[in-house]
Amino acid sequence: MNIRKTILLRVYLAFGLMVFGALLVFGKLLHLQYVDGARWREIADSLTIRERVVEAARGNIYSNDGSLLATSVPEYDIRFDAMAIPSEHNDVFNARVDSLASSLAKYFGDRSARQYLTQLKEARAKKHRYVLIKRAVSHQQLKDLKKFPLFKTFKEDKQRFSSSLIAVRENKRILPFTNLAARTIGYKNTKGDTVRVGLEGAYGDYIEGKSGVQLMQRIAGGVWIPVNREMEVAPTDGSDIIATIDVNMQDMAQRALEKQLQISDADNGCVVLMEVKTGEIRAIANFTRDGEGVYREKFNYAIAQGADPGSTFKVASYLVALDDNKVNLNTTVDVGNGTYKVPSHTIKDSHAPKKSVMTVLEAFEESSNVAVAKLINQHYGSSPEKFTGKLQSWGLNQQLGLQIPGEAQPWVKMPDSRSWSKLSLVQMAYGYELKLTPLQTLTLFNAVANDGKMIAPLFVKEIQHLGQPIKKFEARVINKQIASPEAIKSMQTMMAGVMNEGTGKRLKSPLYTSAGKTGTAQMADGSRGYGARRYQSSFAGYFPAENPKYSMIVVIRNPRNGYYGGSVAGPVFRELADMVYANDLSMHHTFAERQVNVAGAKVPYTLRGSKEATAKVYEKLGFKTVNWTSLVKAEKDSATQTNLPFAVAEVREGLVPNVKGMGLVDAIYAMENAGFKTTVHGKGKVINQSLAAGQRLKPGTRVLIELN
Repeated sequence: MNIRKTILLRVYLAFGLMVFGALLVFGKLLHLQYVDGARWREIADSLTIRERVVEAARGNIYSNDGSLLATSVPEYDIRFDAMAIPSEHNDVFNARVDSLASSLAKYFGDRSARQYLTQLKEARAKKHRYVLIKRAVSHQQLKDLKKFPLFKTFKEDKQRFSSSLIAVRENKRILPFTNLAARTIGYKNTKGDTVRVGLEGAYGDYIEGKSGVQLMQRIAGGVWIPVNREMEVAPTDGSDIIATIDVNMQDMAQRALEKQLQISDADNGCVVLMEVKTGEIRAIANFTRDGEGVYREKFNYAIAQGADPGSTFKVASYLVALDDNKVNLNTTVDVGNGTYKVPSHTIKDSHAPKKSVMTVLEAFEESSNVAVAKLINQHYGSSPEKFTGKLQSWGLNQQLGLQIPGEAQPWVKMPDSRSWSKLSLVQMAYGYELKLTPLQTLTLFNAVANDGKMIAPLFVKEIQHLGQPIKKFEARVINKQIASPEAIKSMQTMMAGVMNEGTGKRLKSPLYTSAGKTGTAQMADGSRGYGARRYQSSFAGYFPAENPKYSMIVVIRNPRNGYYGGSVAGPVFRELADMVYANDLSMHHTFAERQVNVAGAKVPYTLRGSKEATAKVYEKLGFKTVNWTSLVKAEKDSATQTNLPFAVAEVREGLVPNVKGMGLVDAIYAMENAGFKTTVHGKGKVINQSLAAGQRLKPGTRVLIELN
């Protein structure tokens, strides 16, 4: 074979291989396009398009009186689509971009118009479609922005141009009353495991609603923009929660507690106000002193802090003995000099007893540790399981099953416990060697106020969606009758006695009756035990005593200015009870039921004014006005030196009335009705008038009224 043929053969072979390779590539392209195309297109789409979860607006939380405790408000990230106006219409863009930059600068005031203009033009030059303009824009601000040039749709030469504004919505949770019941309202926080606190956490499944979906596309630079302006699946807003909290009572509770914490220089404290019949929590406040010395809501002590309750637990101890007919109000106990020796320990009263032999009623009123320890040891020392069994039957060793998370597990020691000792029974009698939260203690006190019916505290009354109730909650009965009616009645008498004659006497109000129990307990301090002399001061009770409507507990921990429950925790009870009584007219007696002037005091005199109006007021108050001169104050007239009844003010047009002694409202009324113009100086009652009474002058004449 010659050289020419050899070369041609090689060329043909190489060409054939190239053609064959091209055919293979072409075949593979056809296979990718028509056979595997759908699969590869799906993979490509998954890399450039994804779903964005659009959070639903969380439901609102309302108070018992309809006030808004928590709500969601929309916030928006404002972005700019620089290519919303096509490239061939640059003249349209350029004609309006200056106005947009100027409007943004004037509205937000964070950058100059030149800086905004530079950003917008650079975005146009680089063909960016998702440029961030501003974060955390409110809904009202968004409405304003939609009126700006290029941010609103417009027509030019019969051609419509779409808006360049892209608003990405986020929901922000706010508390309109800021820290009011903030810990009870709670929050939902997701960091690793979901942390649920308060009502927000407990009812998250209702409040959160159902999230929506929006398709997002990745563009140059790794930026994700919405595929469509509208969401593919719109979110469904959450349901609303109607809480039992009363905003006014909650505010009163927080102010009273914070003030007393500052006075007593305490570490922390809590107060809970509950409605007796329904178990609805009207107020719950928890304050902790932070490093700056400011009291803030950081931990819900009322439901999560289990501790030795101290002397407030004597209510339980005596109620067991009363129910078992071991004692009655007149049963006597010898407290000696206020000490009681038991194996390896001596129990002492905080104060020397007024007398060595007391009745059960007197011992309870004076909060004698010796008396209750002696009585419980005497009647249950040989069979402590009868005492602890009664406590167990009331449910004191079980959680209350609250509607909000975080309740501490109570602990009532039993005789079969490994830690049970010869001291356990007598220590438990006055509130040690057991753990109860303030709310668990209050539930027991509320049962006494409720004639023996123990009900679980209620934080939520109803769940609504779009204004329609979807779930209602009513009081859950824990124990229909914790003790006999006779035992409950005796305990009510004992608790009322504390306020009338005992350790709570200084807290008694002249306007309403109340019943309660003071408590002082030493707190264990880690390895130091009880030697550090740190105290928990508490007061629990209810009011009015004869027909209880509200029960309350106050606990203040580690106070440095005093530590007795009556002087540290008691003032919060009194102040909050006073404010609640003043605002809740349902607890007030009618005029017919009130005893007016029972002490025979002199009837307060009326001042100058309308005789008819004054008589009507007196009649409503129950005073007879037949003998009018006995109800009015007489004053010597400077001209005649005679005594004049300081009651009648005649008003005739053009005749200057005598308004001395009147209040401002009555004085102006008299002068204006007589046709005179008044000028006023000072405050109080009228002491002088520039025009002499009795003159006949032209209507419209100005008169100066001086008050003091």
